Amino acid sequence: MRRIDVRIRRLLSSIFNKLSITAIIAGIDEAGRGALAGPVVAAACVLKAELFRKVAPFLHWSPKKRKNQTGHCRIGDSKKLTPEERAVAYEWITRHSSFGVGMSPSEDVETLGILGATEKAMHLALKDLEKTLRPTYLLVDGRDAFWFDYPHSSLIGGDGLEPCIAAASIIAKVTRDRWMTDIAKHHASFGFDRHKGYGTAGHFAALKVHGPCAIHRKNFLRKFFETGETTYDLSDAGPIPIHLQSSTPARKIGSVSS
Repeated sequence: MRRIDVRIRRLLSSIFNKLSITAIIAGIDEAGRGALAGPVVAAACVLKAELFRKVAPFLHWSPKKRKNQTGHCRIGDSKKLTPEERAVAYEWITRHSSFGVGMSPSEDVETLGILGATEKAMHLALKDLEKTLRPTYLLVDGRDAFWFDYPHSSLIGGDGLEPCIAAASIIAKVTRDRWMTDIAKHHASFGFDRHKGYGTAGHFAALKVHGPCAIHRKNFLRKFFETGETTYDLSDAGPIPIHLQSSTPARKIGSVSS
């Protein structure tokens, strides 16, 4: 993986040097693709500060050489970071990068499918980034052949290989977690602030009792509800609060619930 990382960077550097163009590389990643409820949130991020590569306890990057230095944080695969580490990294990233955020609600998952909804969220994130900065190249996490108006590469496990993708993964994850924590106030029976819409035992137990709510992805739940254990009407789920319907979630700096 490391050799692939180095080859891509050398190739991009060679191409842009020949064209006398300054490379502006944006990382793109998403959060929430596998959840049973809530939006798919994507982020596009261009880092503007030097980072130091670290290999322990897993490959990540930090703005400081040593852990005990003020301003130290871990920028890596968001799934490998604790909620506290993600919150600290999010604050640093949002202060030292240009970034955009996009969101595809559960309705998009229903109508476009999960791949279409993911691609839409990524395009919205890129459009949001373009308000402040236009990249020259994109590094996109994953294997999917999404279409963009920019030259780009897809990297499997990219959030553990490239710092700009790792930063995007953290922005997407923290943004989505905060959205789910907010929506939990309107759907208190489901505990969205705890599991963030993923298929935990507690989430399935709540579904058996209460049926789906407005932010559940009903095509993800159809098999669950066709087992005969419940008789809920999947079309009767109620509204989503107006302030949570934006395709570009509000940006906030601070801590995030686990």
